Parts: sequence; structure tokens; C-alpha cells
Amino acid sequence: MTAHERHPPHPVGGTIEVITGPMFSGKTEELLRRMRRATLAKQAVCLIKPARDDRHGTTDVVSHDLRRQPAIAVERSEDIERHLDSLDRIPDVVVVDEVQFFDLEVVDVCNRLADAGIRVIVAGLDLDYLGRPFGPLPLLLAHAEYVTKLHAICSRTGRPAHFSHRIEGGDDHVQIGGSESYEALSREPYNDVVVREHHRDEA
Repeated sequence: MTAHERHPPHPVGGTIEVITGPMFSGKTEELLRRMRRATLAKQAVCLIKPARDDRHGTTDVVSHDLRRQPAIAVERSEDIERHLDSLDRIPDVVVVDEVQFFDLEVVDVCNRLADAGIRVIVAGLDLDYLGRPFGPLPLLLAHAEYVTKLHAICSRTGRPAHFSHRIEGGDDHVQIGGSESYEALSREPYNDVVVREHHRDEA
């Protein structure tokens, strides 16, 4: 049974769903798929993205396979609720892409929305380029009713990839980019190029 088959097609009531994994694993594609299904079910849907993700020079959410959907770009997690309060109708489903770029308050925001009966779907990286838990994702995973963990294809071995390796750029914690800056790696090649925290004392 696949993760898609295990996942209820139209959850009823407030829930939090997390779609996570490394870069190039299809997180945004899965996010947009669930959004389309909710729309077909006649549910009101609101798509949110962090304003700092301006890779495509647009407020659209764009997947790596170039599917796109108009979204509301906000600076901070508190702006999500502020935007929803301005709508004529509270949506049935709130969808948040690249949630790792928001502050930790986004966890409380998602919980308040779910407690109010809204289905909340978020997607984001669970690990940063150094293999460390990324931003609010660990807490969101703990609070979520449903978790989908996706894998990319390792660019060096062809095996399932769990890690995002930065191949170009500096050492800033957040550096937004695509295939020009990152590659997906499985554990062995990732460990060949990155010494993670739990190995530093041994180095």
C-alpha cells in the first residue's frame, strides 16, 4: 500500500498534514495534488508561501516539474492569520509551501487553524544542507495527524535520497536555490561530503 493510498483523500475536520523530504523529492507536486483534490471536492482552498522564496520572480508556487498555482506571499507566520481574517469566507483548507522558511510561531498558527476545524497542509524540507533539523519542521511533524515522507533520487548512486547537498554558494543557513545550487544524495555519498554534528567529535 502506498503513502497516497494510506492517506485519507478528504479528511474531515481540523487536521495538520506534513509533506516532507529533501529537495527534488516532489513535495510541492504532492502539495498541489492534494490542493487540486480539495478544489474538486468543492472546498475553499487558500495557498500560502513565504515571501522570501522568490526563485521564479512571482508569487506563484512552482514545482520542479513546472506546475504552478497562484499563492499569497507573506513575510511572517502571523501574516497567515491576518490574511485569512481579511477574506470573505474562511477557507476549508489552508496550504503552506516551503514552511521551513517561516519562524517557529507557524507551529502555533497551524495548530490554531486546525483547532478551528481547518484542514492544514504544509510542505517543507525536514533537514538543512548540513543534515540538521530545519526550522519549524520537527515540531510540525510532532503535531501533525498525517506525515508523508518523500525521497528524491540520489544524483550519484540512483538510490533513494534523503539529504539535500549544497553544491554552490556560501554557508548561510538559508540559501534559496534549485538544481544549480543543490543535489539530492543518499546517506553514503552525503556522508562522504558532509561531516554531520554527531560525527564531529570523532573527526
